[in-house]
Amino acid sequence: MERAPGGRRRIRTWIGGTVAVLAAGALSLTGLTGTAQAADVNVAKNAGFESGLTNWTCSAGSGATVGSPVHGGAAALRATPGGQDNAKCAQAVAVQPNSTYTLSAWVQGGYAYLGAEGTGTTDVSAWTPDSSGWKQLTTTFRTGASTRSVTVYTHGWYGQSAYYADDVSVFGPDGGGGGDPEPQVPGAPSGLAVGSVTSSSVTLNWSAVSGATGYNVYRAGTKVQSASGTSSTVTGLAANTSYDFQVTATNAAGESAKSATVTGRTSQGGGGNPGPGVPKHAVTGYWQNFNNGATVQKLRDVQAQYDIIAVSFADATTTPGQITFNLDPAVGYASVADFKADIAAKKAAGKSVIISVGGEKGSISVNSDASATAFANSAYALMQEYGFNGVDIDLENGLNSTYMTKALRQLSAKAGTGMVLTMAPQTIDMQSTAGEYFKTALNVKDILTVVNMQYYNSGSMLGCDGKVYSQGSVDFLTALACIQLEGGLDPSQVGIGVPASTRGAGSGYVAPSIVNNALDCLTKGTNCGSFKPSKTYPGLRGAMTWSTNWDATAGNAWSNAVGPHVHSLP
Repeated sequence: MERAPGGRRRIRTWIGGTVAVLAAGALSLTGLTGTAQAADVNVAKNAGFESGLTNWTCSAGSGATVGSPVHGGAAALRATPGGQDNAKCAQAVAVQPNSTYTLSAWVQGGYAYLGAEGTGTTDVSAWTPDSSGWKQLTTTFRTGASTRSVTVYTHGWYGQSAYYADDVSVFGPDGGGGGDPEPQVPGAPSGLAVGSVTSSSVTLNWSAVSGATGYNVYRAGTKVQSASGTSSTVTGLAANTSYDFQVTATNAAGESAKSATVTGRTSQGGGGNPGPGVPKHAVTGYWQNFNNGATVQKLRDVQAQYDIIAVSFADATTTPGQITFNLDPAVGYASVADFKADIAAKKAAGKSVIISVGGEKGSISVNSDASATAFANSAYALMQEYGFNGVDIDLENGLNSTYMTKALRQLSAKAGTGMVLTMAPQTIDMQSTAGEYFKTALNVKDILTVVNMQYYNSGSMLGCDGKVYSQGSVDFLTALACIQLEGGLDPSQVGIGVPASTRGAGSGYVAPSIVNNALDCLTKGTNCGSFKPSKTYPGLRGAMTWSTNWDATAGNAWSNAVGPHVHSLP
């Protein structure tokens, strides 16, 4: 957490939004300069958004507070431009006439602006283009002879992506309104849980604490490291050994009491094989439990090339996090018993049949300890009742990495090492390891079978080389897969997800030959487009399609071409 010059007041700043060029103002990424007078304070209220949007007004309902990412404390502003609205969030601050103020904020995300208006002299602003990390914007203004109130603001730019802002400071003479109170010692963190483990490390996750600017991690009562966020990986541990951990929250006022203790056990040396029943190179297909115009199939009709069959979809209940399954009469089963018999037959043939959670219209939310437990318990109950081998996470309307990690770990503890766990994030979800989906995948890496990202319904995206690639090309498939391969996932945990036909998605269809070229490029370094990865990944898991039904509608062209190619990879 930044502190004001002279060490008197806590400063919070902002995250950034979208692009525009302003003539006035200055941008600085190096922090504040100069020496503050004794009476100077940060006159902005709720400067770190710890109290939601109190004291702030955002245009067209564009603003909301979020718990991640944050620059300091437990909250930040997220504002999303739309149409003719630039997501302006503003606050009127009390100032002294004929006085100089330093305005600053930390920003991240899309293009972001920071400014002051109604100064009585020259209004000022600063801006920055989109940024994947926190940047500090800063500028100064002087008030007029009769100015007692100035409006400070942030905004993005029309049609651009959301920006984040945190830790705003308007530092200068107190205009009579004072500033935010000095920080109090934070409370002890809650929700401490073990995330991913290796033979030499344990990842810990916990809930954010209001007012905290950092956290300390303790092993067996001894501080071993510090963290700025709500996750930390303790390394240098012995294989197959249990360790006790606690965390504390800190800020300028001091350190909290220690959290409850959790025990994490490192894995045995040599690694594991999540989903051991799945072939080294596998094809995943989604089976539709509904009729949307594609060929209606029973599970027994699913093409033999598919190694993992994801039954789509589980249904939400009125209990948060809980899922159930309702067999749709439209698929033609005479009874649920016949459906269960088909699952058993596919498993006897060496296939894995899993239940998919989410989809485009899925409304399942796992965002608390209670909903995480409800998810794990209900998913395991479906596995027991129907014989599913595991679950697929296809939540397309948001995901909380902290609680989804807890849910999947609880489920894994019930189901055992044979559980198959797959994910199908959208392209935007896997652009950065800071994304909630990517964080979840890394958190459960030791029990994760494969991530089959949806390389469709996307538009253009950045590849791992920082260049922009358009969907529908071999470069789009390979350059985006590279982000996951270099971002921490094992090659065996990466698959290429595409539509089985032009009718299977709104956009992004590629011919099976393009899929095969991408697989060759990534595994062997051949048949690449303009993008060629710096190394090959012969262990790449394979490919996925939506759906087995649309594949059948197109005469099985996708599985007949891609299936044998996947199974013949090195």
